[in-house]
Amino acid sequence: MGFLGRGLSQAVQIDCRLNPLGPRFIYSFGDIEKMAGQNTLTFTDGAWDADVLNSDVPVLVDFWAEWCGPCRMLGPTVDALAMENSGKVKIGKLNVDENPGSAMRYNVRGIPTLLLFKGGQVVGQRVGATGKADLQKLIDESL
Repeated sequence: MGFLGRGLSQAVQIDCRLNPLGPRFIYSFGDIEKMAGQNTLTFTDGAWDADVLNSDVPVLVDFWAEWCGPCRMLGPTVDALAMENSGKVKIGKLNVDENPGSAMRYNVRGIPTLLLFKGGQVVGQRVGATGKADLQKLIDESL
């Protein structure tokens, strides 16, 4: 693991790991290492229909991977939205490396990608690191 840069209060490190798909970069942002908060759900291919498509409330899905730096930076935002919108909307993450079926089904080609579902249909989408206010507006439009 090597030094990449220094933020206001913490070092940012990068770790290149070799794998069959090429190097992957894992960023360390101190406390941001944790990828899901207490109100943030974990979605899987196996439970996709029940958890997302058949939900009675809108569902925001963050398609992410552990090696994706922007995904890791977006994690705290998704966690905060999950806490603030608890009971109104389901908010969770789907790891595209562990659950490639759902990502392929919705043509997710870049991560992070956030899809908002309502009534089993995609009603909103954001690709790339997106601000909290923009995501909250997306959620509010679905309620």
